[in-house]
Amino acid sequence: MPAFLKNYETFYGDHSKNPKGQDLDSFLEEYDTTKYENPSVTADILVFQHKKDLQSVTTGLKLLMVKRKDHPCIGYWALPGGFVNIREDVSMAAKRELEEETNLKNIPIEQVYAWGEYDRDPRARIVTVSYLALVDEDLQAKAGDDASDVTWADVSLNYLGNDEIEENGKARLQHTYELKLISEEKELQLNATVTMTENKCGLLKEKDYQVVKTDGIAFDHPRFIVQALLYIEEALKNNR
Repeated sequence: MPAFLKNYETFYGDHSKNPKGQDLDSFLEEYDTTKYENPSVTADILVFQHKKDLQSVTTGLKLLMVKRKDHPCIGYWALPGGFVNIREDVSMAAKRELEEETNLKNIPIEQVYAWGEYDRDPRARIVTVSYLALVDEDLQAKAGDDASDVTWADVSLNYLGNDEIEENGKARLQHTYELKLISEEKELQLNATVTMTENKCGLLKEKDYQVVKTDGIAFDHPRFIVQALLYIEEALKNNR
């Protein structure tokens, strides 16, 4: 079949042939894209609204949430986001979905994590890339075509402590966080408990985020939120 890219000059390597005697052109012509199952990719954005002088993630942050109007998790509140088109950069998909769902555009974003467990979504094998945006408190949003409602929810993150556990012979620390999202405008309170487990020693921490329980927050988005908040907190520490 034809190559996915029209221009692939930079992929010829040293112009030698593979063990089957193929050069790059013949290899691409015979390449079977159905040989491997392809996961779908989605992009979600965590848009935090903050006051001018942001000092900590424990106070003063609001998070943009949209209410889902279709399955799965219909009626629950989720982060803005959606599927990446086949010829679309992931970051551009994140910005497009944000505009379609909330009418917000031209907002700087930064990639913060990729979520790849196979059992995250009942529809298909889906990998989600999460992006972070920090905006001023006067920014307004309204529900677009892909969301039934939208709100800025006050963020409360409470650290409940940690336990030392052992996994595969390694000493690990399991931190527990209580997350609350409150919107007085919508008379709404969303709750979740999330754990973050990391290696006790060593340079590589192998951090793992899991949702213990959730009430009203769609999918595994509570762990997206906690991960992003800890990311911001670390950035604030490094910036002081």
